[in-house]
Amino acid sequence: MGGFFGVVSKTDCVFDLFFGTDYHSHLGTKRGGMAVYGESGFQRAIHNIENAPFRTKFERDVEEMKGHLGIGCISDTEPQPLIVRSHLGNFAITTVGRINNVEALVKEAFDAGTSHFLEMSGGSINATELTAALINRKDSIAEGIRYAQSRIDGSMSMLVLTSEGIYAARDRLGRTPVILGQKDGAYCASFESSAYLNLGYEECRELGPGEVDFITPDSVEVIVKPGQEMKICTFLWVYYGYPSSSYEGMNVEKMRCNCGALLAKRDHVQADTVAGVPDSGTAHAVGYANQSCIPFSRPFIKYTPTWPRSFMPQKQSQRNLIARMKLIPIDALIHGKRLVMIDDSLVRGTQMRETTEFLYHSGAKEVHIRLACPPILYGCKYLNFSRSSSEYDLIARRVIRNLEGEKAEEKLPLYADPDTPEYARMVEEICKELKFTSLDYQRLDDMMSATGVSPCKLCTYCWNGKE
Repeated sequence: MGGFFGVVSKTDCVFDLFFGTDYHSHLGTKRGGMAVYGESGFQRAIHNIENAPFRTKFERDVEEMKGHLGIGCISDTEPQPLIVRSHLGNFAITTVGRINNVEALVKEAFDAGTSHFLEMSGGSINATELTAALINRKDSIAEGIRYAQSRIDGSMSMLVLTSEGIYAARDRLGRTPVILGQKDGAYCASFESSAYLNLGYEECRELGPGEVDFITPDSVEVIVKPGQEMKICTFLWVYYGYPSSSYEGMNVEKMRCNCGALLAKRDHVQADTVAGVPDSGTAHAVGYANQSCIPFSRPFIKYTPTWPRSFMPQKQSQRNLIARMKLIPIDALIHGKRLVMIDDSLVRGTQMRETTEFLYHSGAKEVHIRLACPPILYGCKYLNFSRSSSEYDLIARRVIRNLEGEKAEEKLPLYADPDTPEYARMVEEICKELKFTSLDYQRLDDMMSATGVSPCKLCTYCWNGKE
C-alpha cells in the first residue's frame, strides 16, 4: 500500500508536510520521502524507514528544507517522490497504486523514444518513474495525467508538484481516496482525512473517481471532472484505514463497529468474552460485543512501542515472529475462558494459527474465530493488499484446491457463495486445519452494508473475483 500528503501554502509548508506525511505511517514501513519547492527550487529527501520511524529519519531534513509547496509519501514499494526534468518543466511526483501492464508500457515508452528506466533491486521498474514517463508523453501535465490514467491497467492516484502548485489526481475508478483540507492561506491533499485535522485544516471535499485538481494557496481548480463509475477498495474500512479517517462519508471506526454488529446478528455462539486482534480487529469486536451482549475484553495487549504492523516485513518467517512477539497475554482474562476472537481478515492463516495456539497455551478453554470479511479467494490486482507469490498462498484457495483438485478454478463461484454446501465445507476444513473451536466469516452483503456506500461503488475483487 502507501499514502501521500501534499501542501500548498502562502508561508513555509515543511512543518505541515512533515507531520501530515507522518500520519500515513500505518500504510507502509519501507520508504518515506518529501519534496518541497521554494526560493531555492526543488529539494528532496528519501529514507529507508524499515528499522526506524518516519519522524526519526526526517528530523534533520525538516530543519534544512524550506518551501511553500510540498509533497510527501510513505511507500511500501519504490523510492519516491521523484524529481523529473522534462519538456514540461521540472516537477516532483509521488503515487499510490499498482501497474499491472508494466512491460507493455515500458516497451511503448522505448518505442516512443524513452532511452532508459532505472531498475530497482529485484529487477522491477519504479512505478512512479513509469507514471512520470507517461505524463511526459503529452504537451501539458494535466493532459499527461489524463493519458497516464487511461493507459495504466491497475490503479494510480498521484500528487504532482510544480513551481506553481500541486496537481492532485485520484485514480480512474477511485480505488484509493484523495481528500482536500483547507485553512487560512493553505490547502492540503491527503490520502487519510485524519492526517490534517491536528494541523488546523478542515475538510474541503473529497475528489471523485478520476478527478484531477490543480491546487494553489488561493484556490482549487478542477482540471478533470470526476467520472461516474467508482470501485473504492472495501479493505480501506476493514483493515488499512486509520480509525479516525473517513472515506465517502463513512468513518472507519464506525464502519468496523457496524461490521462487527452484523457479524454478531448471525452468530449464536456461547462465550465468556469477545476480543479483537489488535489493532484493526478491536472496533469490529466492540460492535460484536455490543450487539451480542457478550462482554468485551482485551486478553492480550499489543506491545506498540517497537513492533510494527506484522504484515510489513517481506519474509513470512519475520511476519510470523512479529505476530507472536507483539502480543502479551493477560492470564486472568484467558485461563479457562471461552473466547470469541475477531480479526479483520484471514489471508494465509499462519498468524491466526499462532495466535490461537498462543491462547490455548495461555489456558483458553475455547477459541472461536470470527472474521470481519469473507474468505479471500483472489490476490489483489489493484493495491497490493495480498503480496503472495501465488494465489495458493491464500488459505481459502489452498483448501479449495485440496477439495476439488483440477476442478478448483471452475468451482470458485460456488465457494464464494455463503449459502452453498461448498462454502460450508471450505470453512469447516479451514477451521480444522488451524485448530479453531469454531470459525465464521462475515458475509459479503453484510460487509458492504456496513460501509453505507452503494454496493456498485465498492471493489470486492479479492472475495468474488468481480471487477
